[in-house]
Amino acid sequence: MHAALDRACATKPTAARNTLWKKIWKYKVLYLLLLPELLYLFIFKYAPMAGIIVAFKQYNLTLGFFDSPWAGLDNFRAFINGVYFRDILLNTVLISLYKLVFGFSAPIILALMLNEVRISWFKRTIQTITYLPHFISWVIAYGLMAALLSPGSGLVNVLLKQYGFEPVAFLTDPDWGRTLVVLSDIWKEVGWGAILYLAALAGVSPSLYEAARMDGASRLRQLWHITLPGIRNVILVLLILRMGSILDAGFDQIFIISNSFNQEKVDIIDTWVYRQGIERLQIGLATAVGVFKSLIGTVLVLTSNQIAKKFDGQIW
Repeated sequence: MHAALDRACATKPTAARNTLWKKIWKYKVLYLLLLPELLYLFIFKYAPMAGIIVAFKQYNLTLGFFDSPWAGLDNFRAFINGVYFRDILLNTVLISLYKLVFGFSAPIILALMLNEVRISWFKRTIQTITYLPHFISWVIAYGLMAALLSPGSGLVNVLLKQYGFEPVAFLTDPDWGRTLVVLSDIWKEVGWGAILYLAALAGVSPSLYEAARMDGASRLRQLWHITLPGIRNVILVLLILRMGSILDAGFDQIFIISNSFNQEKVDIIDTWVYRQGIERLQIGLATAVGVFKSLIGTVLVLTSNQIAKKFDGQIW
């Protein structure tokens, strides 16, 4: 009897493997279509993870990847105990939170507003105007900001002087640094982000609105009880993805906007890593900071995902 049970248990994994290979062969065309994406992920996402070892080494370009001496956790200690750690971490967290609060909600508000517009040509025009800045590089965007905000000949300051106000150095004043970063990010990405929510709103059944109107629901009640629940899952998914990059305050944008005058308010981890790793060749230290960011991002994604699962269906 025991021998029969052993043979039955031994045949189960074999049968499972055969079933698996049969399914793979049955859908071989789909797996072939998936192969390029898998290769891309392996080559550009997983293979570079081997470079994490540099974070635990005193990396030397002449000695190379394997022969550089081990440093243990010294690179992490150097970053955490550094004189700039508190300032750049505070800047990174504050700018990321401002972008999360204002930049994440702005596309939702724009999509809800456009969804209420009934004049189709006006709706298409506003949508086109708002998403075009997404395709502009931050170099060009900064050129536009300089043309508008420069103290001498900027259009905004020219108008301020005409009305008797003193010109404001928007681009160099530290007090305006974070505000300028957040507002320019919203201007550049609000239209592009609204496309996803507009697509989700298109999937909400019109019969729900008809039933709500028959019951006497106002436009505000329809918005709260039908429209927002209709895009709830999209909001949650994008929020979870956004939480994973909470410490990515936008290297391209900050690198272009920051200068010696406002650097104290807008200098973030990514720009500090650039100076340490590229300009000063402290590659081990720069890699350690990257690992530090990745760990925090992973924890935030897992945490926000669990919170979303816990409260799913109870938010609105």
